[in-house]
Amino acid sequence: MSVADTATDRARDAARTLVHLDHGTRVVGGLGTLFLVAFLAAFAVGHALAWVPLVAFVGVNAYGASRYPGATARYLAFVATVSTVVVLGLIMVYLFLRSREAFGLMSHHVSLFGVSFDVPGLRMFTDTSSPFWTPSQQLYALAPMLWGTFITTLIATAVAAPLGVAGALFISEMAPGWAREILKPSVETLAGIPSIVYGFIGFIVLNEFMMTEFSLPTFGSLIVVGFVIGVMALPTVVSVAEDAIASVPGEMKDGSLALGATSWQTTTSVTLPASISGVSAAVLLGIGRAVGETMAATVILANITNLPDPLYDVFGNTITLTSLIASQYGIASGSQMSALFAAGVVLFVTVLALSIGSQYIEARMNRKLGGRE
Repeated sequence: MSVADTATDRARDAARTLVHLDHGTRVVGGLGTLFLVAFLAAFAVGHALAWVPLVAFVGVNAYGASRYPGATARYLAFVATVSTVVVLGLIMVYLFLRSREAFGLMSHHVSLFGVSFDVPGLRMFTDTSSPFWTPSQQLYALAPMLWGTFITTLIATAVAAPLGVAGALFISEMAPGWAREILKPSVETLAGIPSIVYGFIGFIVLNEFMMTEFSLPTFGSLIVVGFVIGVMALPTVVSVAEDAIASVPGEMKDGSLALGATSWQTTTSVTLPASISGVSAAVLLGIGRAVGETMAATVILANITNLPDPLYDVFGNTITLTSLIASQYGIASGSQMSALFAAGVVLFVTVLALSIGSQYIEARMNRKLGGRE
Protein backbone atom coordinates (compact mmCIF):
# COMPACT_ATOMS: atom_id res chain seq x y z
CA MET A 1 0.00 0.00 0.00
CA SER A 2 1.39 3.41 -0.97
CA VAL A 3 1.71 6.42 1.28
CA ALA A 4 -1.11 8.15 -0.59
CA ASP A 5 -3.43 5.18 -0.05
CA THR A 6 -2.58 5.10 3.66
CA ALA A 7 -3.28 8.81 4.02
CA THR A 8 -6.56 8.40 2.13
CA ASP A 9 -7.64 5.56 4.42
CA ARG A 10 -6.83 7.59 7.52
CA ALA A 11 -8.75 10.59 6.21
CA ARG A 12 -11.71 8.33 5.42
CA ASP A 13 -11.61 6.86 8.95
CA ALA A 14 -11.48 10.35 10.46
CA ALA A 15 -14.45 11.47 8.36
CA ARG A 16 -16.39 8.36 9.35
CA THR A 17 -15.67 9.09 13.02
CA LEU A 18 -16.91 12.66 12.66
CA VAL A 19 -20.11 11.50 10.96
CA HIS A 20 -20.93 9.09 13.79
CA LEU A 21 -20.37 11.59 16.60
CA ASP A 22 -23.35 11.98 18.91
CA HIS A 23 -25.40 15.16 18.94
CA GLY A 24 -23.93 16.45 22.21
CA THR A 25 -20.36 16.11 20.99
CA ARG A 26 -21.23 17.92 17.75
CA VAL A 27 -22.89 20.82 19.57
CA VAL A 28 -20.29 21.29 22.33
CA GLY A 29 -17.28 20.43 20.17
CA GLY A 30 -18.36 22.51 17.20
CA LEU A 31 -19.35 25.66 19.04
CA GLY A 32 -16.55 25.31 21.60
CA THR A 33 -13.89 24.94 18.90
CA LEU A 34 -15.34 27.86 16.95
CA PHE A 35 -15.22 30.21 19.94
CA LEU A 36 -11.79 28.94 21.02
CA VAL A 37 -10.29 29.59 17.58
CA ALA A 38 -11.94 33.03 17.53
CA PHE A 39 -10.43 33.85 20.93
CA LEU A 40 -6.93 32.74 19.87
CA ALA A 41 -7.15 34.76 16.66
CA ALA A 42 -8.36 37.88 18.48
CA PHE A 43 -5.71 37.44 21.18
CA ALA A 44 -2.96 37.02 18.57
CA VAL A 45 -3.84 40.33 16.89
CA GLY A 46 -4.35 42.09 20.24
CA HIS A 47 -8.05 42.88 19.73
CA ALA A 48 -9.68 44.65 22.67
CA LEU A 49 -12.73 42.34 22.55
CA ALA A 50 -10.73 39.12 22.69
CA TRP A 51 -12.48 38.26 25.95
CA VAL A 52 -15.88 37.95 24.21
CA PRO A 53 -15.25 34.59 22.45
CA LEU A 54 -13.54 33.33 25.62
CA VAL A 55 -16.68 34.05 27.64
CA ALA A 56 -18.73 32.36 24.90
CA PHE A 57 -16.44 29.31 25.06
CA VAL A 58 -16.94 29.06 28.83
CA GLY A 59 -20.68 29.49 28.39
CA VAL A 60 -20.92 26.73 25.78
CA ASN A 61 -19.07 24.31 28.05
CA ALA A 62 -21.17 25.31 31.05
CA TYR A 63 -24.30 24.59 29.01
CA GLY A 64 -22.80 21.32 27.77
CA ALA A 65 -21.87 20.25 31.32
CA SER A 66 -25.52 20.44 32.33
CA ARG A 67 -27.06 19.08 29.11
CA TYR A 68 -24.36 16.75 27.69
CA PRO A 69 -21.96 16.00 30.59
CA GLY A 70 -20.23 13.04 28.93
CA ALA A 71 -19.62 14.81 25.63
CA THR A 72 -18.40 17.95 27.40
CA ALA A 73 -15.95 15.99 29.54
CA ARG A 74 -14.53 14.25 26.47
CA TYR A 75 -14.24 17.54 24.60
CA LEU A 76 -12.51 19.37 27.45
CA ALA A 77 -10.08 16.47 27.86
CA PHE A 78 -9.34 16.66 24.15
CA VAL A 79 -8.80 20.44 24.31
CA ALA A 80 -6.46 20.05 27.29
CA THR A 81 -4.40 17.41 25.48
CA VAL A 82 -4.14 19.42 22.29
CA SER A 83 -3.30 22.57 24.26
CA THR A 84 -0.40 20.79 25.96
CA VAL A 85 1.07 19.72 22.62
CA VAL A 86 0.54 23.18 21.09
CA VAL A 87 2.15 24.96 24.06
CA LEU A 88 5.14 22.61 23.89
CA GLY A 89 5.48 23.30 20.18
CA LEU A 90 5.24 27.07 20.69
CA ILE A 91 7.93 26.93 23.37
CA MET A 92 10.22 25.07 20.98
CA VAL A 93 9.58 27.54 18.16
CA TYR A 94 10.10 30.55 20.45
CA LEU A 95 13.38 29.18 21.84
CA PHE A 96 14.79 28.47 18.39
CA LEU A 97 13.72 31.87 17.02
CA ARG A 98 15.27 33.78 19.93
CA SER A 99 18.52 31.80 19.71
CA ARG A 100 18.90 32.16 15.95
CA GLU A 101 21.24 35.18 16.22
CA ALA A 102 23.67 33.39 18.54
CA PHE A 103 23.68 30.26 16.39
CA GLY A 104 24.50 32.43 13.40
CA LEU A 105 27.38 34.16 15.20
CA MET A 106 28.85 30.84 16.31
CA SER A 107 28.52 29.07 12.95
CA HIS A 108 31.42 27.00 11.63
CA HIS A 109 32.49 26.30 8.05
CA VAL A 110 32.51 22.57 7.25
CA SER A 111 33.55 20.64 4.15
CA LEU A 112 31.91 17.26 3.69
CA PHE A 113 32.21 15.05 0.60
CA GLY A 114 33.52 18.00 -1.38
CA VAL A 115 30.64 20.27 -0.35
CA SER A 116 31.32 23.33 1.83
CA PHE A 117 28.66 24.87 4.02
CA ASP A 118 28.20 26.67 7.35
CA VAL A 119 26.74 24.79 10.33
CA PRO A 120 24.92 27.27 12.63
CA GLY A 121 25.98 27.07 16.26
CA LEU A 122 28.66 24.40 15.77
CA ARG A 123 31.38 26.56 17.38
CA MET A 124 29.31 26.69 20.56
CA PHE A 125 30.12 23.04 21.10
CA THR A 126 33.53 22.67 19.45
CA ASP A 127 35.48 25.68 20.79
CA THR A 128 37.57 24.33 23.68
CA SER A 129 40.07 27.14 24.17
CA SER A 130 39.79 30.11 26.51
CA PRO A 131 38.17 32.62 26.50
CA PHE A 132 34.86 30.84 26.18
CA TRP A 133 32.17 33.34 27.11
CA THR A 134 32.99 36.96 26.21
CA PRO A 135 29.86 38.99 25.33
CA SER A 136 31.94 42.06 24.42
CA GLN A 137 33.54 40.02 21.61
CA GLN A 138 30.32 38.15 20.76
CA LEU A 139 31.98 34.88 21.76
CA TYR A 140 29.60 32.36 23.25
CA ALA A 141 31.19 28.91 23.57
CA LEU A 142 29.26 26.53 25.83
CA ALA A 143 32.05 24.03 26.56
CA PRO A 144 32.45 24.96 30.29
CA MET A 145 28.69 24.98 30.81
CA LEU A 146 28.21 21.64 29.07
CA TRP A 147 31.07 20.10 31.04
CA GLY A 148 29.78 21.47 34.33
CA THR A 149 26.28 20.18 33.57
CA PHE A 150 27.67 16.77 32.60
CA ILE A 151 29.85 16.37 35.71
CA THR A 152 27.19 17.55 38.18
CA THR A 153 24.60 15.31 36.52
CA LEU A 154 27.00 12.36 36.67
CA ILE A 155 27.63 12.90 40.38
CA ALA A 156 23.93 13.44 41.05
CA THR A 157 23.09 10.20 39.23
CA ALA A 158 25.70 8.33 41.26
CA VAL A 159 23.95 9.59 44.38
CA ALA A 160 20.29 9.36 43.37
CA ALA A 161 20.21 6.16 41.29
CA PRO A 162 21.55 3.56 43.78
CA LEU A 163 20.09 5.24 46.88
CA GLY A 164 16.76 5.85 45.14
CA VAL A 165 16.37 2.27 43.92
CA ALA A 166 17.50 0.90 47.29
CA GLY A 167 15.01 3.16 49.08
CA ALA A 168 12.21 2.09 46.74
CA LEU A 169 13.01 -1.60 47.32
CA PHE A 170 13.04 -1.11 51.08
CA ILE A 171 9.75 0.80 51.17
CA SER A 172 7.97 -1.60 48.82
CA GLU A 173 9.41 -4.99 49.79
CA MET A 174 11.10 -4.88 53.19
CA ALA A 175 9.64 -2.20 55.42
CA PRO A 176 6.80 -3.17 57.78
CA GLY A 177 3.42 -1.62 57.15
CA TRP A 178 3.73 1.10 59.78
CA ALA A 179 7.14 2.15 58.51
CA ARG A 180 5.92 2.23 54.90
CA GLU A 181 3.06 4.54 55.88
CA ILE A 182 5.58 6.96 57.37
CA LEU A 183 8.45 6.68 54.89
CA LYS A 184 6.56 7.05 51.61
CA PRO A 185 4.84 10.38 52.44
CA SER A 186 8.07 11.63 54.04
CA VAL A 187 10.11 10.94 50.93
CA GLU A 188 7.50 12.58 48.71
CA THR A 189 7.48 15.61 51.02
CA LEU A 190 11.18 16.12 50.26
CA ALA A 191 10.21 16.92 46.65
CA GLY A 192 8.20 19.89 47.90
CA ILE A 193 11.16 21.63 49.53
CA PRO A 194 12.19 24.62 47.35
CA SER A 195 15.43 24.16 45.49
CA ILE A 196 16.78 27.42 46.89
CA VAL A 197 16.64 25.84 50.35
CA TYR A 198 18.76 22.90 49.19
CA GLY A 199 21.16 25.32 47.53
CA PHE A 200 21.42 27.48 50.64
CA ILE A 201 22.17 24.45 52.83
CA GLY A 202 24.81 23.30 50.35
CA PHE A 203 26.32 26.79 50.25
CA ILE A 204 26.43 27.32 54.01
CA VAL A 205 27.08 23.80 55.32
CA LEU A 206 28.76 21.69 52.62
CA ASN A 207 30.83 24.48 51.08
CA GLU A 208 32.08 25.50 54.51
CA PHE A 209 32.99 21.88 55.26
CA MET A 210 34.86 21.47 51.95
CA MET A 211 36.75 24.73 52.47
CA THR A 212 37.78 23.74 56.00
CA GLU A 213 38.60 20.06 55.51
CA PHE A 214 40.00 20.08 51.95
CA SER A 215 41.39 23.64 51.79
CA LEU A 216 39.72 24.35 48.45
CA PRO A 217 40.90 27.57 46.76
CA THR A 218 37.40 28.64 45.69
CA PHE A 219 34.11 28.75 47.53
CA GLY A 220 32.03 26.24 45.58
CA SER A 221 32.79 23.00 43.77
CA LEU A 222 31.21 20.61 41.29
CA ILE A 223 31.08 17.73 43.77
CA VAL A 224 29.02 19.78 46.24
CA VAL A 225 26.56 20.77 43.51
CA GLY A 226 26.33 17.18 42.27
CA PHE A 227 25.68 15.84 45.76
CA VAL A 228 23.01 18.44 46.52
CA ILE A 229 21.25 17.89 43.19
CA GLY A 230 21.44 14.12 43.74
CA VAL A 231 19.65 14.53 47.07
CA MET A 232 17.06 16.71 45.35
CA ALA A 233 16.46 14.03 42.69
CA LEU A 234 16.09 11.25 45.29
CA PRO A 235 12.34 11.75 45.93
CA THR A 236 11.58 11.48 42.20
CA VAL A 237 13.58 8.26 41.82
CA VAL A 238 12.21 6.70 45.00
CA SER A 239 8.57 7.56 44.29
CA VAL A 240 8.48 6.42 40.64
CA ALA A 241 10.61 3.30 41.27
CA GLU A 242 8.50 2.33 44.28
CA ASP A 243 5.31 2.52 42.22
CA ALA A 244 6.93 0.34 39.55
CA ILE A 245 8.12 -2.25 42.08
CA ALA A 246 4.74 -2.31 43.84
CA SER A 247 2.99 -3.01 40.51
CA VAL A 248 4.74 -6.37 40.06
CA PRO A 249 2.03 -9.07 40.33
CA GLY A 250 2.00 -10.93 43.63
CA GLU A 251 1.67 -14.24 41.81
CA MET A 252 5.20 -13.88 40.47
CA LYS A 253 6.61 -13.36 43.96
CA ASP A 254 4.51 -16.16 45.45
CA GLY A 255 5.68 -18.54 42.74
CA SER A 256 9.31 -17.75 43.49
CA LEU A 257 8.83 -18.24 47.21
CA ALA A 258 6.96 -21.50 46.58
CA LEU A 259 9.97 -22.82 44.64
CA GLY A 260 12.16 -22.32 47.69
CA ALA A 261 13.72 -18.94 46.98
CA THR A 262 14.36 -16.60 49.89
CA SER A 263 12.77 -13.17 50.12
CA TRP A 264 16.02 -11.52 49.05
CA GLN A 265 16.44 -13.87 46.11
CA THR A 266 12.85 -13.17 45.07
CA THR A 267 13.45 -9.42 45.27
CA THR A 268 16.67 -9.46 43.25
CA SER A 269 15.78 -12.20 40.74
CA VAL A 270 12.04 -11.64 40.20
CA THR A 271 10.74 -8.33 41.51
CA LEU A 272 13.54 -6.04 40.35
CA PRO A 273 13.89 -7.53 36.83
CA ALA A 274 10.11 -7.45 36.36
CA SER A 275 9.99 -3.77 37.29
CA ILE A 276 13.13 -2.73 35.46
CA SER A 277 11.18 -0.62 32.97
CA GLY A 278 9.68 1.57 35.67
CA VAL A 279 12.93 1.68 37.62
CA SER A 280 14.83 2.76 34.50
CA ALA A 281 12.23 5.44 33.82
CA ALA A 282 12.60 6.64 37.42
CA VAL A 283 16.36 6.98 37.06
CA LEU A 284 16.01 8.85 33.75
CA LEU A 285 13.47 11.22 35.29
CA GLY A 286 15.88 11.80 38.16
CA ILE A 287 18.63 12.60 35.65
CA GLY A 288 16.27 15.02 33.93
CA ARG A 289 15.69 16.74 37.26
CA ALA A 290 19.45 16.97 37.78
CA VAL A 291 20.08 18.41 34.32
CA GLY A 292 17.44 21.11 34.70
CA GLU A 293 18.20 22.15 38.27
CA THR A 294 18.89 25.88 38.48
CA MET A 295 18.88 27.52 41.88
CA ALA A 296 21.06 25.04 43.76
CA ALA A 297 23.79 25.25 41.11
CA THR A 298 23.50 29.04 40.91
CA VAL A 299 23.80 29.51 44.67
CA ILE A 300 26.71 27.12 45.20
CA LEU A 301 28.92 27.65 42.14
CA ALA A 302 31.13 30.72 41.70
CA ASN A 303 30.02 31.52 38.12
CA ILE A 304 33.41 30.83 36.53
CA THR A 305 33.12 30.47 32.76
CA ASN A 306 36.24 28.32 32.38
CA LEU A 307 36.90 24.60 32.32
CA PRO A 308 38.36 22.95 35.45
CA ASP A 309 42.07 22.21 35.27
CA PRO A 310 42.37 19.26 34.97
CA LEU A 311 38.99 18.37 33.53
CA TYR A 312 38.38 15.52 35.99
CA ASP A 313 38.84 17.82 38.99
CA VAL A 314 35.44 17.50 40.66
CA PHE A 315 36.65 19.84 43.41
CA GLY A 316 37.11 22.56 40.83
CA ASN A 317 34.70 25.33 39.97
CA THR A 318 32.92 26.17 36.75
CA ILE A 319 29.35 26.88 35.65
CA THR A 320 26.36 24.91 34.38
CA LEU A 321 23.87 25.73 31.66
CA THR A 322 21.13 26.51 34.17
CA SER A 323 23.31 28.68 36.41
CA LEU A 324 24.57 30.55 33.33
CA ILE A 325 21.02 31.51 32.39
CA ALA A 326 20.00 32.36 35.97
CA SER A 327 23.06 34.51 36.67
CA GLN A 328 23.16 36.51 33.42
CA TYR A 329 19.64 36.95 32.07
CA GLY A 330 19.09 40.08 34.16
CA ILE A 331 21.97 41.96 32.53
CA ALA A 332 21.85 40.39 29.05
CA SER A 333 20.66 41.99 25.84
CA GLY A 334 21.15 41.56 22.12
CA SER A 335 23.39 38.67 21.11
CA GLN A 336 24.11 37.75 24.73
CA MET A 337 20.41 37.22 25.40
CA SER A 338 20.21 35.16 22.21
CA ALA A 339 23.12 33.03 23.46
CA LEU A 340 21.27 32.41 26.73
CA PHE A 341 18.29 31.23 24.69
CA ALA A 342 20.69 28.92 22.83
CA ALA A 343 21.71 27.43 26.17
CA GLY A 344 18.00 27.02 26.88
CA VAL A 345 17.59 25.16 23.59
CA VAL A 346 20.33 22.71 24.62
CA LEU A 347 18.66 22.15 27.99
CA PHE A 348 15.22 21.77 26.45
CA VAL A 349 16.37 19.21 23.90
CA THR A 350 18.35 17.26 26.52
CA VAL A 351 15.49 17.00 29.01
CA LEU A 352 13.01 16.23 26.22
CA ALA A 353 15.25 13.41 24.99
CA LEU A 354 15.52 11.99 28.51
CA SER A 355 11.73 12.10 28.96
CA ILE A 356 11.11 10.43 25.60
CA GLY A 357 13.77 7.85 26.41
CA SER A 358 12.15 6.98 29.72
CA GLN A 359 8.75 6.59 28.05
CA TYR A 360 10.25 4.41 25.32
CA ILE A 361 12.03 2.15 27.81
CA GLU A 362 8.88 1.75 29.89
CA ALA A 363 6.71 0.98 26.84
CA ARG A 364 9.31 -1.47 25.46
CA MET A 365 9.62 -3.39 28.71
CA ASN A 366 5.84 -3.47 29.16
CA ARG A 367 5.51 -5.05 25.72
CA LYS A 368 8.16 -7.62 26.52
CA LEU A 369 6.74 -8.52 29.91
CA GLY A 370 3.26 -8.63 28.45
CA GLY A 371 4.30 -11.14 25.82
CA ARG A 372 3.55 -8.79 22.91
CA GLU A 373 7.15 -8.75 21.67
